[in-house]
Amino acid sequence: MSSTGNRNFLEMKIIISIFIWVISLIYLLFFLLFTLACTYIFPENVYNPWIKKMMRFLFVLAGTKVKVEGLENLESNKTYLFMANHVSLYDAPLLGGFVPGMARAVEANRQHRWPLYGKVMRRIGNIPIERESTHGSVSSFKKTLLIINNGRSMILLPEGHRTLDGKMRPFKRLPFFLAKQINKEIVPIGLSGLYKLKPKESWIISPTTIKISFGKVISKETIDKLSSDELRDYVQKEIVNLVDKP
Repeated sequence: MSSTGNRNFLEMKIIISIFIWVISLIYLLFFLLFTLACTYIFPENVYNPWIKKMMRFLFVLAGTKVKVEGLENLESNKTYLFMANHVSLYDAPLLGGFVPGMARAVEANRQHRWPLYGKVMRRIGNIPIERESTHGSVSSFKKTLLIINNGRSMILLPEGHRTLDGKMRPFKRLPFFLAKQINKEIVPIGLSGLYKLKPKESWIISPTTIKISFGKVISKETIDKLSSDELRDYVQKEIVNLVDKP
């Protein structure tokens, strides 16, 4: 492609990205206000399906198709501990929109300090975690234990931070130490294509096809017989196998 063609292509990507950002931010504001109102008016089991549908619609606005694989591995009446790789700011709506049942997430504490967003996330039951504080992390995971024992599934991103280069970061040990205490089956999830859609170090959004793949459930028997480190390595290997190679 000529230099003029490259420049025109880049300009088009910038225009498309600006358009997506504008309509997505307007939609996000509506989504947050709507969700906040619902938490005061309706029970959780009523508004939860609406929230899922609205999060899925974010990908329509981004011109992105979502493929879902592996739902047959799950039982609809069970609660699970879901673990996924952490790629993009789109991870949250992807997981929130497509993980089945009543599922809430552990997310960075700084996000809960954002105006409106933080309040809404606390209202729906997401748990903030102070990544750099071991004591704070343990406290957050204890809250996770209470929530999952009350019939909600939980979503964890054991890398702790989004990838900078598209490659999976090493998993942290603490989530797996606490996973052994939670006594719930673990479902590995592989997210593919999100780095192309929106990498961390760029504001450019590139409409594409992404995929969320649910792996085979890791039984409580398997979790019990593995050490925390062995469980971490086992889950990471399962997630790596679920992620499409670039």
